[in-house]
Amino acid sequence: MKFADIGLSDELLRAIDESGYNEATPIQAGVIPSVLMMRDIIGIAQTGTGKTASFVLPMIDILAHGRARALMPRSLILAPTRELAAQVAENFEKYGKYHKLSMALLIGGVQMGDQVKALEKGVDVLIATPGRLMDLFERGKILLTGCNLLVIDEADRMLDMGFIPDIENICTKLPATRQTLLFSATMPPPIKKLADKFLSNPKTIEVARPASRNENIEQFLVKTSERSKRDTLRDLLEAEDIATAIIFCNRKTTVRELAKSLQRYRYKAGEIHGDMDQSSRIAELDRFKAGTINILVASDVAARGLDVKGVSHVFNFDAPWHPDDYVHRIGRTGRAGAKGRAFTLVTPSDDEAIDNIQKLTGYKIPVHGGRAPTADVAKPDRDAEEGEPRRGRSRGGRGKAAAKPEKAPARPAPAEAKPREERKPRGDRKPAPVRQDDLDGPDDGWNGPMPGFLSVGFDN
Repeated sequence: MKFADIGLSDELLRAIDESGYNEATPIQAGVIPSVLMMRDIIGIAQTGTGKTASFVLPMIDILAHGRARALMPRSLILAPTRELAAQVAENFEKYGKYHKLSMALLIGGVQMGDQVKALEKGVDVLIATPGRLMDLFERGKILLTGCNLLVIDEADRMLDMGFIPDIENICTKLPATRQTLLFSATMPPPIKKLADKFLSNPKTIEVARPASRNENIEQFLVKTSERSKRDTLRDLLEAEDIATAIIFCNRKTTVRELAKSLQRYRYKAGEIHGDMDQSSRIAELDRFKAGTINILVASDVAARGLDVKGVSHVFNFDAPWHPDDYVHRIGRTGRAGAKGRAFTLVTPSDDEAIDNIQKLTGYKIPVHGGRAPTADVAKPDRDAEEGEPRRGRSRGGRGKAAAKPEKAPARPAPAEAKPREERKPRGDRKPAPVRQDDLDGPDDGWNGPMPGFLSVGFDN
């Protein structure tokens, strides 16, 4: 369906055309007319389907009629992460260029001053992460009684990050007669319960089975061992025709260490994770988009919402612990009809995680010919970060015993030998426990002016 047939204003159609679009995606064609009719909506769609524009476009036309009042935003969009909130704001700037709408962005990482000033003047659109919004509300800087349109974006991610109690609290402070739009890639029971409680006779629009396979993404498993992971990854980077790639890790420390390792091997690699302040994240994203770096090592803070055009490859250096995260990680490639390739490095300890991923997606991921798993004890490490490769000891020993084996002492009787099984093999030792502060948790602490990294793309 063409945008011209959906019922949008001429000014909005002009902005859409200048952005290079004329055909609506299925989620856009399904959602936009119902939003314009003031219906509550449950939109179920995977990332990369144009979900963001499906609510931004009709909101612009709805908000074109009316006037903002001090401290009382007319509409509210809740997003789980800084990056996703900033990209929603970029959509409003791009598509609302011919409308005189005011906007404020409340996310963590900068001072509140500028945003408080914007709220005091009145805004048509408030885009926020739940934690920062509640912070300013409790300080008396925001009144939500005039907010007649609420969007809850990436609801399943909100659930993962523990924001559902905040969402429920926020909903109780909004007018009961508001219009509410809820979007999610999946619909677990807590999200359905949230929708039943706060949406009024919603229309459900689902464009694909949740977590179904994206046919534009070739997916592969690459078997390796913990000790061989970096070697395996570098083998893949050399073998594949990489334009731009995102490499996902489960821990922030792994992100930092892997990025440094790749840089030592002269790869143009950067990093992004939850310990970085917002200005550093923006700088890395800017470098990635500009081509200064073509490999971005990331934690799951970047897995959802981040849309950088032209990502040819995704590598899961660590198999994700949650199957939903796999869907969102590999969704960074194969977007807007383009082809992409996704590789997941797997060790024997990842069997359960991979089984869960394949159950969720209904797709058995083929095994790619990679570096075969080897015994960790015998495998020398090529990585300069780990020091010189370990050299094995000579089986003949050194000194006179080696030079004159005929004089070597006789072996002890078998009864006197220490049983080998008393020594615990390296591979059976329990891994060190995961430290909670090494994982990327809720990411809602930035509040400041609209960021200027408009070169980074977004869900269109």
